[in-house]
Amino acid sequence: MENITIYGASWCPDCKRSKDFLDSKQIKYDYIDIDTVSGAADKVAEINNGLKRIPTIVFSDGSVLVEPSNREIENKITQLH
Repeated sequence: MENITIYGASWCPDCKRSKDFLDSKQIKYDYIDIDTVSGAADKVAEINNGLKRIPTIVFSDGSVLVEPSNREIENKITQLH
């Protein structure tokens, strides 16, 4: 699996859960903290029609999951393989 990007924030428990899930599966991803990376919050708002919902996860095929459960993430990863 390549080219997974997680937009999140350090204070977000769902972001931590999503990262922990991917880590447990040994799946690499890029993490972008919307509080520290310039323009990242705007990118999340652009993806989510003006809403800053996190985690926003962008996959290699261009698809996006917003505030997904671990099951939704796993299903998407399986679909991409």
